[in-house]
Amino acid sequence: MALFEDSERARAEALVRLGYFNPFLPERIDLEREVLGKDFVDPGEMWHKQADDVEERPNIDLMMAFSKALADRVRARLLEGGPGNDADGALYEDVALYYIYNKYKKQFFEHIRRLAALASPGQASQPDTMDFYTAFRYDMEHYLAIDGATFPSLAEAEHLFACFYQLRNAFHQIYDNIIGGSAASARLRASVWDSIFTCDVRRYRRALYDRMGDITTLVTGPSGTGKELVARAIGLSRYVPFNAHKMRFEADFAARFQPINLSALSPTLIESELFGHAKGSFTGAVRDRAGFFEVCPTYGSVFLDEIGDLDPAIQVKLLRVLQTGTFQRIGESADRHFGGKIIAATNRDLAKQMHDGRFREDLYYRLCSDIIVTPSLREQLQGSPEQLRNLLRFIARRVAGDAEADALAAEVEGWITDHLGPDYSWPGNVRELEQCVRNVMVRRSYHPPQAGRRAPREALAEGVRAGELTAEALQRHYVTMIYAETGSYQAAAARLGLDRRTVKSYVDSDLLQHYRGRSAQEP
Repeated sequence: MALFEDSERARAEALVRLGYFNPFLPERIDLEREVLGKDFVDPGEMWHKQADDVEERPNIDLMMAFSKALADRVRARLLEGGPGNDADGALYEDVALYYIYNKYKKQFFEHIRRLAALASPGQASQPDTMDFYTAFRYDMEHYLAIDGATFPSLAEAEHLFACFYQLRNAFHQIYDNIIGGSAASARLRASVWDSIFTCDVRRYRRALYDRMGDITTLVTGPSGTGKELVARAIGLSRYVPFNAHKMRFEADFAARFQPINLSALSPTLIESELFGHAKGSFTGAVRDRAGFFEVCPTYGSVFLDEIGDLDPAIQVKLLRVLQTGTFQRIGESADRHFGGKIIAATNRDLAKQMHDGRFREDLYYRLCSDIIVTPSLREQLQGSPEQLRNLLRFIARRVAGDAEADALAAEVEGWITDHLGPDYSWPGNVRELEQCVRNVMVRRSYHPPQAGRRAPREALAEGVRAGELTAEALQRHYVTMIYAETGSYQAAAARLGLDRRTVKSYVDSDLLQHYRGRSAQEP
């Protein structure tokens, strides 16, 4: 007996694909359309947090209603005529799981919000109980235990509960922390999701959920692009087992992320902070001290910011942690175990640092199993200039509060339009944009060094990387730059391997002012 009618099967398969799909990829919208048909509501843009935000979309409720109705119909057929074939049984199981997850995700979310509030300073701790697991287990049995026969997922109800909670928590952490509606921002959110669950969520659920702590994540990108926000989203989204007897998780996510800025500390302090020390191991060590690696819980994460600045001697000790999961306190010989995950970040060019002998190759190849690149603000705004307004409203809300956010954002946007222009490159990225908002709020102006202009070599390099220059413009820029450096057409011609008259024809007087900072004159 077939469990699905022909008209149901294609939509059920699309629903299941959607359930295992990266929710931050724009292709998700096509799957929603396939599931809902004529009932599909066009969301209009990619899934991202906005200043006036409603996180849920109409399609989510529609798909939940569809999954429940379909699961109920197929369950009735199972009661009447048996299990059907294996493929139909597996499809029904996934449809039922899709419905059960969506039924309880709001309760997961309420618990996540409560834990986040309790993690704030001055808040008292409360029992971390999940009483609705009883109802969750009942629904699992209702759909997956029929006439004495059980589907495989029922045997792992606790594990599924933990996976569903993790899915909801990861979505919340990514959605709330990584904002922006540009294609670059969407790719970043999708990349962070894959970093947590890999590109195969089924395999993650089967075998990888308790192994991802062995995968080190390296976050790279320009300064001021939110690398710590990416690390926080990953660190606070790790899998934690659920104990059905105690009705609670083995740990709370809110206290499991421990950041340390390596560039802000001396090598001696870094070593003590990371590995701990024994009493008397150095001057000032008046008592035993546990380091970050020791106090990090099993399901926690240590975030090493600015790892490109790490002293070579400490790089050796960190390499041992990554290779063996063990370390020693300063002044001790006993091995201690690190059971968490390491997330590292840098704005340095590690390839160049390895070439220069300042960063160990073996350490890099322990760090690079999972790399995330954060886009610059310029990349986020490129092709999506309207995103500046959304970012300004977020920042203004944080700086001035809800009541003043819209007015302040409009004021800042006007100032940027009138004084910096649409082509300003924002070399300080989002961090600079935040300071621009504060400057305009306090003084009604913002004046960055060389406002709206980049250093000449940087401008040329960025233009080449972005593919913005024509061949003629590239030659004009480069020839003018060399002429500005050499001071004569003859010297520039010798360096470039060109005729003196050719050099003279390509030197641009306006560009020369940019490179020299004064009027062009032949010596």
